[in-house]
Amino acid sequence: MASKPGILTDWPWKPLGSFKFVILAPWALYSTYSFISKDKSERDLSNFLIFPFLLWRMLHNQIWISLSRYWTAKGKNLIIDKGLEFEQVDRESNWDDQILLNGSLIYLGLASKMIPHSSNLPWWRTDGVIMTILLHAGPVEFIYYWLHRALHHHYLYSRYHSHHHSSIVTEPISSVIHPFAEHIAYFVLFTLPLLATLFTRTASIASFAGYITFIDFMNNLGHCNYELIPKWLFSIFPPLKYLMYTPSFHSLHHTQFRTNYSLFMPLYDYIYGTMDKSTDELYEISLKKEAESPDVVHLTHLTTPDSIYHLRLGFASLASRPYTSKWYLWLISPFTLWSMMLTWLYGRTFIVERCRFNKLRLQSWVIPKYSIQYVLKMQNESINNLIEEAILEAEERGAKVLSLGLLNQGEELNRYGALYVERHPKLNVKVVDGSSLAVAVVLNCIPRGTTEVILRGKLTKVAYALAFALCQRGIQVVTIREDEYVRLNKSFNNNSESNLVFSISYSKKVWLVGDGLDEEEQLKAQKGTLFIPFSQFPPKNLRKDCSYHSPPAMVTPRSLENLHSCENWLPRRVMSAWRIAGIVHALEGWNEHECGYTMSNIEKVWQASLRHGFQPLVFPTESKYY
Repeated sequence: MASKPGILTDWPWKPLGSFKFVILAPWALYSTYSFISKDKSERDLSNFLIFPFLLWRMLHNQIWISLSRYWTAKGKNLIIDKGLEFEQVDRESNWDDQILLNGSLIYLGLASKMIPHSSNLPWWRTDGVIMTILLHAGPVEFIYYWLHRALHHHYLYSRYHSHHHSSIVTEPISSVIHPFAEHIAYFVLFTLPLLATLFTRTASIASFAGYITFIDFMNNLGHCNYELIPKWLFSIFPPLKYLMYTPSFHSLHHTQFRTNYSLFMPLYDYIYGTMDKSTDELYEISLKKEAESPDVVHLTHLTTPDSIYHLRLGFASLASRPYTSKWYLWLISPFTLWSMMLTWLYGRTFIVERCRFNKLRLQSWVIPKYSIQYVLKMQNESINNLIEEAILEAEERGAKVLSLGLLNQGEELNRYGALYVERHPKLNVKVVDGSSLAVAVVLNCIPRGTTEVILRGKLTKVAYALAFALCQRGIQVVTIREDEYVRLNKSFNNNSESNLVFSISYSKKVWLVGDGLDEEEQLKAQKGTLFIPFSQFPPKNLRKDCSYHSPPAMVTPRSLENLHSCENWLPRRVMSAWRIAGIVHALEGWNEHECGYTMSNIEKVWQASLRHGFQPLVFPTESKYY
């Protein structure tokens, strides 16, 4: 929002929320029906193609978003090395409003035949394409330059354009984040070449689609915060520097505000003396910047088929919120299935996130495998190879710690990561499974005054440690399955077994649950029961009369930079204990692995986490610190 919002700031369809696209439905349905029902000689192809072209624009923009976020996560050729925040992601979540506006006005002008010669456009007219290029390079670029300078006058800037400049570190979609009134002005300006070709009867489908795609492409290019224009282009044709801007050129406009006003052609900044003096220098520096070497790598994986859209590289609005299934994703289910098969067969580990904390460079890498594949034994070798390759790559790039997230640390898969340490005993990068911190977080989620808990779920390294720690603290641990009681009792070696109880009673109000908790057991729990997961994945929330804590996690310090996506189902600025454990391991400089069946001192890890600013996630009840 601008600092002093002016009239026509909000979009008129804002009250419709996510249903705003219904305003296009009547036109889209009518044009489709007309095209299908009319004779071939009467069909208006240009009218019919409006809606598919709007879909192409959305896809084009999304491709830029995903590529830009991938490039900036790597750090190579990065222009501004500062973090994004959730506030910016929220502010830019309405980037598709301008497509909706353009589509509405195009339908209104062309489909309704309000503009002469706007129907039955041919595929191609060379003279119309040339006219469009000349009119853009001349009047459009010139008018935009002075319009842009006017928008930086304090009156218009405070009421309109400051909204766009709220984003210092830009993403491709930052290019279209403007108030409604400002977009109206841009639409009028950019339609000048198109209207001229209509009135001169030289318009074509190619000139319309090509020009609008060109505008989108150059807008996204200038805001991607990644310098991708190679130097040899300007060497081959030196005058190109006056005719085409670079991402670093426009980035300076967002940091300096009073320079580099041009649209896509820097010519007018040269003419009127507003070219930033550091433009060439920043361009050279950005091109030479190497990919960032991480200090800490968190290795996770895909979960559900739709989870790829919830990654930082996916849909920004989904990634910035805890994972929940969205009904509208079924519309792109063919693409989802195709991407799933592609990653299944040919996928390689890729980077999705880059953060900074206390001079530590943090990265998250994703194994291109889905949760269901971790259940299939025939996939074990393939998954282990990918994890091993990631560990060795982290080693080669100088990482201090690699933490194993989600199912990458399964006992059946790799014995909690011990497999890789055994294969490579001279590893410098420390492999951390985070079990000790996960146990500490669960212990500190248990409400004060609790004297007995039910432990139910798959008996993992964390479950055994939890049961032992609770029994030592005098808290009775009740198991409702005899086989689990036998295995736990055997692991205690006659220590603290007096507080371990087998009972078929479901009366306890605190349940510590892991994978394998079934629906029937949940339904037998008493009203008001608190379910605290000790597993990576949350249980299904079947009971509205009970409370469900999140899986082991902590709130991150505000000094952790560039965190603008949620980790799976966790709330904003919350990280899983397994991920935090790797960060704390590096901060403390601990020189041992935490994987396999060994575990770090629980209290030491917990206190270290608190000391570095990580805080307990207190929900939904008050916690006690043991």
